[in-house]
Amino acid sequence: MPLPKAELHLHIEGTLEPELAFELAARNGVSLPYADTDALREAYRFEDLQSFLNLYYELMAVLRTERDFEDLANAYLTRAAAQGVRHAEIFFDPQAHLARGVEMDTVVEGLWRALSTSRDNHGVSTRLIMCFLRDESAESALTTLDAAKPHLDRITGVGLDSAEVGHPPVKFREVYEAAAGLGLRRVAHAGEEGPPEYVTEALDILGVERIDHGLRSVEDPALVERLVRERVPLTLCPLSNVRLRTIDTLADHPLPAMLDAGLLCTVNSDDPAYFGGYAGDNFDAVRQSLGLTEERLRELARNSFLASFLEDDEELRARYLAEVEAYEFPSA
Repeated sequence: MPLPKAELHLHIEGTLEPELAFELAARNGVSLPYADTDALREAYRFEDLQSFLNLYYELMAVLRTERDFEDLANAYLTRAAAQGVRHAEIFFDPQAHLARGVEMDTVVEGLWRALSTSRDNHGVSTRLIMCFLRDESAESALTTLDAAKPHLDRITGVGLDSAEVGHPPVKFREVYEAAAGLGLRRVAHAGEEGPPEYVTEALDILGVERIDHGLRSVEDPALVERLVRERVPLTLCPLSNVRLRTIDTLADHPLPAMLDAGLLCTVNSDDPAYFGGYAGDNFDAVRQSLGLTEERLRELARNSFLASFLEDDEELRARYLAEVEAYEFPSA
C-alpha cells in the first residue's frame, strides 16, 4: 500500500494516455497524425514548455462529449488511487475547449460525473479548479469566468496556467478580483519558467493561496523567507521539471534544500501522461534520486493535506493526516 497523499497540481487534460487518446479519436471520428500509440509516445519528447503545450492542445481534439471527460477523469482517478492519492484537486482548461466549440456545460458536467462518485468508486475525494490560459487575453479570462457561474457549486477555485514567460500575473488582476468576490479559492502557476518576481506578483496582486511550481523562488532569499513565514504552499512537480528542461536531472532538484529552508513543499505530477509518472511515481523518483528519508516523505505527504482546500471538511483532513502518521513504510 502506497503512502497516502493529496495531489494538488494536476491538469486533467494532461492525464490523456495514448491508448485513451486513440480510443476517443475512434469514438468521435477524429484523425490523429500518429500511426499508433507507440508513435504518439515517441512524440512525448519535449524541448521546452511550448513544445509540450503544442502537443497538449493538439490532442485535446479527441475530447468532445460529456462521456469523454468522464472517461478521462475516471482513468486518472483509477491510476491516482493505485498510487496512494486520497484527495485530488484537479485543474481543467475550459478556454482550450471553448475555442474548439465544446461548451462549458459539457466539460464540467462530464468531469462531475466522475468526480461526484470518486469517493465511492475510487476512495478519492476531489475538488475542481478552473484555470485561465495566461497566453490568452484577460478579457477571455473574464468571459470564461462568466461562463462558469452556473457551475460554481462544483468549482472550488481558479488557477492560471499555460505559457508563463511574458505573461505576468498582473495581467489577470481583474479576473482574480472577480473570482475572489465569488468566493473562489485562488492559485496560480508562477516561478516555473518565469522569474521569482512572478511569484511575488501572484501573492500581492492576485491574492493566491498556493503557488503552483514556484521552483525559482529559491533565487530570491527574501521571497523564500516570506513564503516560509506566511506558510504559502508550493506545488512542485519534479518529473515535469526534468521533462521540460527546467532542471537537467532529478538529482539537481532543489527540493531537499527547499524543505530544509522550511518551505511548505508538496510533490505532484502536473501532466502525468506526458511527463513520465503519476503522483506516486514522483514520490518514488525523488526518494531514489534525492535520497529522501522516510520522514521526509511523510512530511511531503503531510504537507499535501495541510495545503489542500479542505477547510469545508476538517474532519476529513484530520482523517487523512492520521493515515499519514500511521503509515508504515514497507521494509527494504
